[in-house]
Amino acid sequence: MEIRDFNKIILQNILQYGDIGIHVINNSRKTIVYNEAMSKLEGLKEEIVKNRDLLEVFPSLDEESSTLINVVRTGKPILNRTQTYLNLKGQKIVTVNSTLPLIHEGNTVGALEIAKNITYIKELSDQLIDLQAELNNKKKKKQNKTIKKYKFKDIIGNNKELKKAIELGRRGSKSKSSVLIYGETGSGKELFAQSIHYDGARKKEPFIAQNCAAIPDSLLEGILFGTKKGGFTGAVDKPGIFEQANGGTLMLDEINSMTLPLQAKLLRVLQEGYIRRIGGIKDIPVDVKIIATTNEEPLESVKKGTLRKDLYYRLNVIYIAIPSLRERLDDISLLCEYFIEKYNRELNKNVWLISEEVLSCFQNYSWPGNVRELENAIESAMNYILDDEHVLKKEHFISTKRILESNPKTNLFKYIDEGKVLPELMNDIEKKIIVEALSKNENNISKAARNLGIKRQTLQHKLKKYEL
Repeated sequence: MEIRDFNKIILQNILQYGDIGIHVINNSRKTIVYNEAMSKLEGLKEEIVKNRDLLEVFPSLDEESSTLINVVRTGKPILNRTQTYLNLKGQKIVTVNSTLPLIHEGNTVGALEIAKNITYIKELSDQLIDLQAELNNKKKKKQNKTIKKYKFKDIIGNNKELKKAIELGRRGSKSKSSVLIYGETGSGKELFAQSIHYDGARKKEPFIAQNCAAIPDSLLEGILFGTKKGGFTGAVDKPGIFEQANGGTLMLDEINSMTLPLQAKLLRVLQEGYIRRIGGIKDIPVDVKIIATTNEEPLESVKKGTLRKDLYYRLNVIYIAIPSLRERLDDISLLCEYFIEKYNRELNKNVWLISEEVLSCFQNYSWPGNVRELENAIESAMNYILDDEHVLKKEHFISTKRILESNPKTNLFKYIDEGKVLPELMNDIEKKIIVEALSKNENNISKAARNLGIKRQTLQHKLKKYEL
């Protein structure tokens, strides 16, 4: 078999059995390729679609709204377009499509469409927007007491670095300027964001939080800026969360997960102070305080190209770095007391304290999930304690026993070789400390450097020195 024929067979199988929908029409608008993924996506069998006019199969589309027909007519690609339509069975489908012209000898002979089904996600995002609008309306009519509002007094800890972050947050709450918060997952970024809002002048106005990593880019844009009826197929008049948060605060979580083109649109809004709904032509002024959060050091994100430099400068007016739990182990005991009190109330328990043995294990654990992981461990253990028991012990940490299995901190003196001179001994100890720091931080150089209290470049130099 010739390599050309072999490649053709491979390509045919990829097209037919890949998990991305593929739909190809010729310049007569008839379907010539319709793979299995597209068949499942649209609920139609291949034999119903192939060799038929596109508008015959999808009656809700027309020559203007069909991306395939548009690309055949213009010869220009359409990328990442959200499309809503009804199939032959009358089922509503929402997809994100990229449609490309097929060119032969300078002429457009057809179009290829790559589609991803986001019907379910679109329904969820619509529900999210509607629910948020409903909650905001209720807040205006009557204070909703069921929603927890955090303030700085709710942040538990006496650690020096934590108190420094709280003080910066208090100052940020008095300003209209944007705030950028860095903290690992579970370290309390939303706790800080809410505290900044509810301790500030905007505390009576809406506070809305949106995770930028949870929703596809094409839907996130609609959630942020809203949509205008007729802007695209299936679009309705709907305000985005910028409009809903007007006068208040908008928290954008995991801002480094937002795509660069959408970051550019966000930057324009921050600079100009107005938004324009998708498909709309009217500029709508908005007054929103932005609190952006990231679980990766912002400058690292800029360096990697996941965060625009100009957006970073625009957001980084007030910068708050929340220390991880392993950087504030002196707060472990205080946090345990707080969570024991909390779950005594919620679980109707009567726990007095946590054993010294467990606390010692807690001090030797790296806490990758931070305060959230500690809270989950306490809650889990209190579910296993009996009514006549009052002390949390090792045997109660059934679901989270890995925390108690952490090795105690290494005794570095056991690495001393009496036959070595002092510089060699110091190198051995330093190498061991670096190896442990990297292990605790999952080989993340930036986090390990911060944990060691040295610059990232310094740590990189030492890694080369010790050939690690």
